[in-house]
Amino acid sequence: MSGVQIVAAARGWIGTPYVHQSATRGAGCDCLGLLRGIWRELRGEEPEVIPAYSMDWSEPQGEERLWAAASRYLVAKDRKEAAAGDVLLFRMRDQGVAKHLGVQGRIGEQASFIHAYTGHGVVESPLSAPWRRRIVARFEFPKEGS
Repeated sequence: MSGVQIVAAARGWIGTPYVHQSATRGAGCDCLGLLRGIWRELRGEEPEVIPAYSMDWSEPQGEERLWAAASRYLVAKDRKEAAAGDVLLFRMRDQGVAKHLGVQGRIGEQASFIHAYTGHGVVESPLSAPWRRRIVARFEFPKEGS
């Protein structure tokens, strides 16, 4: 699938309210739910059952659960090689676990990303310097048949 298809699917979720642990377009999702929904729309059935998770994303234990899960199903790429449709993984504070996901919408001077954000729902935000500094990994969806 192309970056254009991924971005179009992600933008189709804009306006979905933020609901922790949910993944239903128009009704509610969190950042992981957004990615799960895009996966279902473009790839079919989700590759694993998602266990319940808290909003702290295993931060007290220091476990990089979200990063590990992304590494199982997505293809890691160089953080500096941005492309539309990339899945971005963010560390929200220094020394914390990576616990936020988004999809690169635009690249270049007007770079943006689509994400589900507490209190805002699914939005497309500028990928400003503070957000760029928080990116710890960049992934792409696997090619068809992988």
